[in-house]
Amino acid sequence: MKQAKWFVYIIQSEKGHLYTGITTDVERRFKEHSDSKKGAKYFRGNIPVEVVYRKTFKDRSSASKYEFVIKKMTRVDKIKLIMGN
Repeated sequence: MKQAKWFVYIIQSEKGHLYTGITTDVERRFKEHSDSKKGAKYFRGNIPVEVVYRKTFKDRSSASKYEFVIKKMTRVDKIKLIMGN
């Protein structure tokens, strides 16, 4: 049985805000955020523009732990992460 990969992703909104989440399918999740009730409530007032960062993990636990780390970062540190620094 093939184990699903998990991703941590960051989406930039039209206002320039950064949203961090986890999923097994980044493209599907972006679409849900864009035009579905399955999307995060955050995007009801902030239109998602693009996925600016993604990182792959072997399991949900590892992805969740890294998501927590990113959510504690400052905006400046998140931008450095996105830029690859």
